[in-house]
Amino acid sequence: MIVHGLFATRVYAAALRGAGAARLQEALLRECRQLRHDDAAGRRWSQRNYSGGYTSYGSAHRMQQVSPVFAALERRLDVHVARFARELQFDLRNRRLAMTDCWVNIMGRGTAHGQHLHPLSSISGTYYVATPAGAPGLKFEDPRLERLMAAPPRRAGARRDNRQWITLPARAGGVLLFESWLRHEVVANRQAGERVSISFNYGWF
Repeated sequence: MIVHGLFATRVYAAALRGAGAARLQEALLRECRQLRHDDAAGRRWSQRNYSGGYTSYGSAHRMQQVSPVFAALERRLDVHVARFARELQFDLRNRRLAMTDCWVNIMGRGTAHGQHLHPLSSISGTYYVATPAGAPGLKFEDPRLERLMAAPPRRAGARRDNRQWITLPARAGGVLLFESWLRHEVVANRQAGERVSISFNYGWF
């Protein structure tokens, strides 16, 4: 008997290590909080669309172009994105994946980020700047879910590759990368501490 595993969905996880990584993380945390203080338009957008938290998605979504600290993060992320692209066996045909968007998310208690994907991008990801104990991770949805129709539920102890939702933990200093079509969410933050992350997109075209 052969059971084929077809059409794998890959998610890349790594720690942002190397000389100066800790200093970069501290600088990013300061800039994220300073941006929230300075970004009146972003705070207004967040009041309407990101209850209890702050995101610069609607106001300052290309931070790598305006901040040397975020540009330093981009250079480190470029290495990880290139590795992930090789794992995915992308044929980039002498073109490279380049960061197109980069924005800040600060989730206070009760803040959630509903299911979404990242249109018009190739690879998306998150870098975790600060994650209090118990902060929610990133929850991914099986991309076949809407087609399963009459499929029975999975057992409670099902292997991870048979589950319909997988949550990967949020760890400060960590990077998660995934193909931009993969739907995901962050459930409500139940902790008093703020969950601070930087989201980004890479495009090929």
